[in-house]
Amino acid sequence: MRLIDRYLLRQLAGPTLLATLALTGVALLSQSLAGLDLIVNQRQSGLVFLKITLLYMPQLINIILPIAVFVAALVALNRLHTEQEIVVCFAGGMSRWRVISPAMRLACTIAFAALVMNLFVQPAAFRALRQELFEVRTDLASTLVREGEFTEPVPGLTVYAQTVEGDGDFGNLFIHQEKPDGSSTVYTADAGRIDRRSGRTVLLMENGTTQEFSERGVLNYLTFNEYAYDLQAITNSDELIHYKPSDRYLHELFFPDLTQDWERRNRLSLLAEGHARITTPLYNIAFMALALSAIIGGGFSRLGYARRIATMGAVASVVRILGFVVQAACEDSAWLNVLQYVVPLAATAVGLRSIFRQRVSRFIDIRRRPAAALGAAA
Repeated sequence: MRLIDRYLLRQLAGPTLLATLALTGVALLSQSLAGLDLIVNQRQSGLVFLKITLLYMPQLINIILPIAVFVAALVALNRLHTEQEIVVCFAGGMSRWRVISPAMRLACTIAFAALVMNLFVQPAAFRALRQELFEVRTDLASTLVREGEFTEPVPGLTVYAQTVEGDGDFGNLFIHQEKPDGSSTVYTADAGRIDRRSGRTVLLMENGTTQEFSERGVLNYLTFNEYAYDLQAITNSDELIHYKPSDRYLHELFFPDLTQDWERRNRLSLLAEGHARITTPLYNIAFMALALSAIIGGGFSRLGYARRIATMGAVASVVRILGFVVQAACEDSAWLNVLQYVVPLAATAVGLRSIFRQRVSRFIDIRRRPAAALGAAA
């Protein structure tokens, strides 16, 4: 029997892995298209783009896993049942539970892996992602100058560069600065780059001029070979990284710091996210039970199981959408978090009930054979 268990497990594990990889690839493709703004507008390197895309993977995989389990189980079980391998298992004396136990063990293993990702991997990845996005957003070179555009990084300061090289060098630089006293200064330079001088961030300009208009309208014109424009006023920022509910660990979701105004106002959202971290892995078990129900929950059919598969596919879609709806509703009412557990557990119960409601018939009852057949046998 152990040999049959391992065989059934292998037949299910292969399609599950392939379906997970395929769906993850599609999700990463869509995510990468959305992140092209980092390269096009923010002028970040391909390494930064790849890092941000990969840091999204734990959440993407957790969303994809139940779908991959459902699709792979349908494909594998439909083939096994159509080729009568499952029928042979029943005829050999295996119970329904013994037949479905490899699939359920696989679903429980996947659910445990998803739980580990939800509790530990996703928060760590999303915190690193938030740090990376913060650095991109506060990247001085990308916010200060954009090729061929007039930008205003801070009020009163206008910057233009005709060209921006890949190594961060600027060509044909123009800066217009308005001072609080009403005077203004114009800087032009053939080249420029962001640099550090005496511990301060500066825009180092080469081969340029300065034109300053005083309050009296007097023009002061100077030329320079090298001039360091102080950017300290731009780089000083009191902005801090804010961790969203998806970035927090489980204890931070269930026990927020209520002395913080944001956490006090969003306590229900944090609580809903915490329960969702625990319940979403259960959808892997629920979807496996629904897939088993679609194939094994009814009698054998040589014409296939398209109708039952379509029905269970619709049920699985409704169950997952209902889970998202319940999670959103829990942000307004704490007691609704109970329903986050009820939805996947109820779906699992429905799937298993349809599997076990029919008894396996291994013997032909001679008393139920038609009279004509009995006469022919005589």
